[in-house]
Amino acid sequence: MRPTLTHLALHVEQLERCLEFYLDFCQLIIVHRRQHHDTEVVWLAEQGKEQQFVLVLLKGGHRQQLATDDFSHLGFAVASKEEVDSIAAKAKVAGILVWPASQHPSPVGYYCGLVDPNGNYVEFSYGQPLGPGADQQNFNQVF
Repeated sequence: MRPTLTHLALHVEQLERCLEFYLDFCQLIIVHRRQHHDTEVVWLAEQGKEQQFVLVLLKGGHRQQLATDDFSHLGFAVASKEEVDSIAAKAKVAGILVWPASQHPSPVGYYCGLVDPNGNYVEFSYGQPLGPGADQQNFNQVF
């Protein structure tokens, strides 16, 4: 059997602020929450995909200090360029927009980037060969 990617776990300084960010901007839901030894653990997932992939946030850890040209990020696909623009506008007002919305050649597509309360970058994209807006023909050309 080959391995299956099931989760990504991140230690965060301010668990509640990070939860608010991922629930609001990414529209994830809490699927599990518990105390484990001296820390709190929260599993987040997309509605309907709770058994496929979760983002695990663990209370504790240090804030990330990423440079604006560091493209380490979590990526979320959305259904339209207008959704990217809406998220970018909301993030700008909140003071957390890192990469303004912009169009790039395939496979990158149209995207913007935000910074979560722990300093992690989060991308919202449309037109990549993954997720909503994916074009099967484009996918086959890219890969």
